[in-house]
Amino acid sequence: MSPPTVFQLSGTCNNYPWGKKGKQSLAAQLCAQTPGIDFQIKDDEFYSEMWFGDYPDFPARKLDTGELLADVLQANKEKLLGKKVIEKFNSQLPYLPKILSIAKALPLQLHPNKELATKLHEKDPDSFTDPNHKPEIAVALSKFEVFAGFKPLNKIAPLFELQQLRQFNPEQPDKWTDETLRNVTRTLLKADLDTVRKVQTELSKVPKDHLGDAAYILDLLPRLQDQYGPEDAGSLVALLCMNYLVFNAGDAVWIPADGIHAYLAGDIVECMARSNNVLNTGFCPPGDRNNADTFADTLTFKAHSRDDVYLPSQKSNKSKNGKTVVYRPPMSEFDMLKADLGAGESEELTASEGPGVLIVTSGKGVMHAEGVDHQLKEGFIFFVAPGVPILWESQDGIQIHMAVI
Repeated sequence: MSPPTVFQLSGTCNNYPWGKKGKQSLAAQLCAQTPGIDFQIKDDEFYSEMWFGDYPDFPARKLDTGELLADVLQANKEKLLGKKVIEKFNSQLPYLPKILSIAKALPLQLHPNKELATKLHEKDPDSFTDPNHKPEIAVALSKFEVFAGFKPLNKIAPLFELQQLRQFNPEQPDKWTDETLRNVTRTLLKADLDTVRKVQTELSKVPKDHLGDAAYILDLLPRLQDQYGPEDAGSLVALLCMNYLVFNAGDAVWIPADGIHAYLAGDIVECMARSNNVLNTGFCPPGDRNNADTFADTLTFKAHSRDDVYLPSQKSNKSKNGKTVVYRPPMSEFDMLKADLGAGESEELTASEGPGVLIVTSGKGVMHAEGVDHQLKEGFIFFVAPGVPILWESQDGIQIHMAVI
């Protein structure tokens, strides 16, 4: 029997130690709202992410039958995926949406581009489970702190003139280039634990007025040391070389393939190309770190400021009532829609070329699609097939995030 064009999903929560604990985790709260599943929040458990795509690691399921979303899609490709996804994206959802609840820094990381991902997948398929790239966006649901991209070079170079840091850039060039930054990053990441501990101790004693507009380093350093100890070189790379950015709900960040980043705190809707490949070199145990040379060689330098990673919202041309904005990253796999309806308001979206997956991030309402009414509540997740227009209505107000082709 063919499935309907719109149906409810259940997501899968995971428990990485950087997640928020118990009911403090929005990911867990939203997961617990899904009806008919056996998910109980434990007060002493960390809940980091809820995934709700067709990727096999933490898969979504069709709620009423328990079938894997991937199996449902593969059995009904033309109807549920459509021509564009079949031809361009290998008959798979080309995006992977998640909710993240972050209590402490995620690993300092980058996602390899398609060329490197293919090589790593062939060499070590257990660690690199697909040959795809993984550019991503993060839309803040609360205050969101992140290290993303590199600072402007003229903000980094003066820090390495400090006596405590000169050893990491012994040549002290008159003018820094991106290659200078690559080499300094490599040297920091390869420093032995005793050196990292000593430098962090010395850095913590530098007077604020010697750091200029980087004085925030002295506030963040003890926080990172409390999370990962004084021997983690990730703290030095992040604090000295990277942009520390604070965003508010509704702001979005764009992380390109090979873009260095480490999310620090907050709740977000994250969406990425369909991949789980990552290179980690900091904010994690030494045994979990990838090769520092591979990491440094992979670095790109597209982002050197806040503006390079900030992704502004735009009015969505799919919206008929003007209640929906779109975050449009410079990639073909997906856009992210965000609809905000006040009490008594409605929104109508035109049909998409490919499938959409939506999550209600707050409030409640009703979705009308193909002559069927679907109740919407916080945490509810729905799949919408290509070619299906939808109408949302709410008596009390509702917010919806939706990944679309």
